[in-house]
Amino acid sequence: MTLAVGGGLVVAGAVVALVYSAMSSVEDSIALPPRSEAPYSEPYEEDPYEEEPYEEPYEEDPAEAAPEPTATEPDVKKDVTITACTRDPQIGWQSAKVKVVNGSSTTASYHIGVEFLDKDGTKVADGVTGVLDLGPGKSVVEEIHGLGEVPQGTTCRLVDLTRMPTGD
Repeated sequence: MTLAVGGGLVVAGAVVALVYSAMSSVEDSIALPPRSEAPYSEPYEEDPYEEEPYEEPYEEDPAEAAPEPTATEPDVKKDVTITACTRDPQIGWQSAKVKVVNGSSTTASYHIGVEFLDKDGTKVADGVTGVLDLGPGKSVVEEIHGLGEVPQGTTCRLVDLTRMPTGD
């Protein structure tokens, strides 16, 4: 027992020393440079030079705007649904299962965000996932995990949904 306690103290001391030395090296690397030793000089007595008026740079090739969704393509919100919202009872982390059904007429990739909300509706965690190259009419189920422990009764809400066409 005494050896275990003594060994624990030695390990704890080593960790403290390691953290202290790491903090010292980080502090040295972000320190401000020393002030200049150059003597103070009076401003120039000459007339200031003439500045050219500022002109906006000319773009030869204007950037192409992302294609607007057509009226025939369904809203991405119709493509993504939460099928399960559960909290792991052992570690207290929340997860959501989402089903993605590509309702568009082309192969598409998706970016999906989920917020995990406590009983009062306050965001306590969030998570994201992506689906790549999902064919028209095809579906997939993805699991999105929040990071960190959340209270019981936490709910899930879809946020930041994006569908990007990736093929014909």
